[in-house]
Amino acid sequence: MTHISEPIMNLAREAKKAARTLSALSSETKNRALLRMADRLEEEAAGLIEENRKDLEGAEHKGLSAAMTDRLRLTDAVIADMARGLREVAALPDPVGAVTGMWKRPNGLLVGRMRIPLGVIGIIYESRPNVTADAAALCLKSGNSVILRGGSEAIHSNLAITAVLREVLQAEGIPGGAIQTVATTDRSAVEELLTLEDYIDLIIPRGGEELIRTVVRLSRIPVIKHYKGVCHVFVDADADMERAVDICVNAKAQRPGVCNAMETLLVHRDIAGEFLPRVAERLREAGVVLRGCEETRAVLPDIDEATEEDWSTEYLDLILSIRVVDDIDQAMDHIAAYGSLHTEAIVTNDYHNAQRFISEVNSSTVLANASTRFSDGFQLGLGAEIGISTTKLHAFGPMGLEELTTTKFIIYGDGQLRS
Repeated sequence: MTHISEPIMNLAREAKKAARTLSALSSETKNRALLRMADRLEEEAAGLIEENRKDLEGAEHKGLSAAMTDRLRLTDAVIADMARGLREVAALPDPVGAVTGMWKRPNGLLVGRMRIPLGVIGIIYESRPNVTADAAALCLKSGNSVILRGGSEAIHSNLAITAVLREVLQAEGIPGGAIQTVATTDRSAVEELLTLEDYIDLIIPRGGEELIRTVVRLSRIPVIKHYKGVCHVFVDADADMERAVDICVNAKAQRPGVCNAMETLLVHRDIAGEFLPRVAERLREAGVVLRGCEETRAVLPDIDEATEEDWSTEYLDLILSIRVVDDIDQAMDHIAAYGSLHTEAIVTNDYHNAQRFISEVNSSTVLANASTRFSDGFQLGLGAEIGISTTKLHAFGPMGLEELTTTKFIIYGDGQLRS
């Protein structure tokens, strides 16, 4: 066993051992722990910021981008948000133990399904230290142990946050194996973690496409993933123009560097001549660079031509590709060809078209007359999310507490024997 293998194996053993205890914890105990964790994060804010400063100095030395450095930074406000997130998770209904159905068989057996934790979850993520607290809270509330492996750029911050959370576990008599962070920045630790299928039940990677593809390639454990968010808005022929412009600007420019931002705008040919100049003006005011198909450029001749590569590109930036389409069918064909199963929206006053789009577009979140930016666990009422899945087993879309559980069959009899 290598110097990396032994400590990673120990984490996995402790996590699996703790998972059995967690599955039987009462909602009251879990909620009390979460509330104490929130209090302690706020009380230890100065110490957390001091540890975070070490990571920021390292980021400056490595020449990390301003955007990544910003995501890395802990402030009093960020820590307050982390604490608020823990309190919100505590306030959510506990899915564990919920019976989702019960029916009686002809032989008198009562058969039902009960929600249970998945067991041990490994989360591999980049940059954002707040993910440490968010993921730990969701896993604890759903009765799962969690092994956290953040990016090397946030190692001091992540270990400091974990130490505060584990201090509360100890005070509440909850096994420390419930929340653990990999303490090394050695990349081989991730490779080792991904081989432990006898101990870890699920891997959730959060980060860029390269990270996620690497995890999928190396893992022997099931992986919940989304590679990228190539999200679309289709503006239909009878859309309310003002509403459509507002939705498109929000979907693209409100926060362009996230996976639920619009990357391609599809516009019905019948309104392209009127709509495109209006939306282009607002998008340009927001700093968006436009690229378009031949028909788009006939209306907006000063924009660059969109290439085949543009249609499948997740820009994560103030860049937008635009295509004029014949109708809703061509819009849906485009989404099927170039989309990433993440989030799509239609803007229309045609009820039939809205229903067709919602029914026929095969993405994890589909909206009518609303911005793609609502594809988010908190915005959808899940309280928080562990990530977004574009796989269909076992979750699809933003994942909250319920998606961190599965169901088992429960059966009540009074002596029935199978003949």
